[in-house]
Amino acid sequence: MTTWSLVGALLLSVSAQALDGREVAAVPRSVMSYANRPVLASEDLANNQSDPVAKQAIVNLLNDIKQMGVNNPDQGVWIQSHDGAIASGRLSSRPLPSASLTKNVTTLAALQTWGSNHRFITKISSTGKLTGDTLKGDLIIEGSGDPFFVWEEAIGLGNKLNQLGIRRVQGNLIITGRFSMNFEPDPQESANFLRLAFDSSRWQGEVAEQYATMPAGTSKPQLVILGNVRIVPNLAVANISTSNLLIRHASLPLWQILKRMNTFSNNEMAETLATQMGGGKEVAAIAANATGLPISEIRLINGSGLGQANQISPRASVAILMAVHNRAQVEGLTLADLYPSSQCNCGTIEGRKMPKGAIVKTGTLSDVSALAGVVQTQEHGAIWFAIINRGEGDIDAFHRSQDRVLQTLVAKWGLPKLPIASFAETPWQDSDRNEIAK
Repeated sequence: MTTWSLVGALLLSVSAQALDGREVAAVPRSVMSYANRPVLASEDLANNQSDPVAKQAIVNLLNDIKQMGVNNPDQGVWIQSHDGAIASGRLSSRPLPSASLTKNVTTLAALQTWGSNHRFITKISSTGKLTGDTLKGDLIIEGSGDPFFVWEEAIGLGNKLNQLGIRRVQGNLIITGRFSMNFEPDPQESANFLRLAFDSSRWQGEVAEQYATMPAGTSKPQLVILGNVRIVPNLAVANISTSNLLIRHASLPLWQILKRMNTFSNNEMAETLATQMGGGKEVAAIAANATGLPISEIRLINGSGLGQANQISPRASVAILMAVHNRAQVEGLTLADLYPSSQCNCGTIEGRKMPKGAIVKTGTLSDVSALAGVVQTQEHGAIWFAIINRGEGDIDAFHRSQDRVLQTLVAKWGLPKLPIASFAETPWQDSDRNEIAK
């Protein structure tokens, strides 16, 4: 099959919903980029024909670490060009504790499992009838695993219930399904958050602060739950009377969820996604299948990276990011739509000194500091890299040494005159995601 006929087949397989909330011009990007996919360089090339610039950057990194007083020999690095023509590495195929680089695996597995535009639907139903502004029955919240249901989501939902004329619920607030709020795994605590968000007369502290960040003119919900909170694992066997669907609340599209997860390296979001995919081992298996790498180089016990047993080789970390890039491109997205770029100076890269146009994921544990991503150069185009540092020391010093690796590459190879189009962020705007049931 020719490249262009293969592109056509891929485009036919992409749902029309992939355009939801994005610029239409994003789709041709997937056509043009398919013929320019990154190529994972061979270890033989890195070992026998190591690029001198990349090799010197690694030597400088090791010298920095030695001067920090860190003697741990397990310092893993992989650096290569987009076309796989140049490469250099150290311990490149050895699985090393990778901290939150694990979230790259979770990102890839989530895209493979659901697609970038998947939305987690939370259903809001009621029992009983509405008399005046009082629902004489229960309010039921049925979750489906939304990892980013936060104060703002709950406030918007409360306002939508007010629009339906509901200001008091005489019965209980019933929580069922996979529902969590504000990254809280305890259903009872999540229910308490939701109850508070609905009733603005009780607001203080965090919920009030988050409301202040919402668009000017956003209403404050006035919805009081008079009954209790009930956690019901299974509605079908809970002896609850017939319910009436009121609202379908859609999450952000998955790619926007992943962008937030990776920017702030949110462990709870990663665990929520990984659990729904079967846990760390299954997530690793999905990534190994997508990259063609041996599962021995991607060893996971969870989806967040918490714990030394989450181990990924530096070369596998690059391969995983390349696979994320490829999947994103087919769906009209870029790596910058899923990860923070150096220009944002936000989340876990706030205060870092990275070259313009770098798109990265960080990782940190007590004795792990990691960085992986892509940096843009004039001479060699996109440069893919993964750095996994081991040893207890000044985390800021590790950050500075990692940033210097990228600065060295750009100093030698230059910044492109124009940013590489296939790494540009896609315009997107949120909309009302609370649909009133017909």
